Amino acid sequence: MRLPGVGPGLAQRILDTRERAGHFASVDDLRAVPGVGAGKFARLRDLVTVSK
Repeated sequence: MRLPGVGPGLAQRILDTRERAGHFASVDDLRAVPGVGAGKFARLRDLVTVSK
């Protein structure tokens, strides 16, 4: 929820998607989260990382 445009609802959907599908392999996997469209993804892309 510290990211711009990510409130409690979207944060929960991110967690739910990760729990259901497993850890994200790349930042691009955020596109599978309901509510993360092209615009929001473009704003978040440079602010997040994926680690193993």
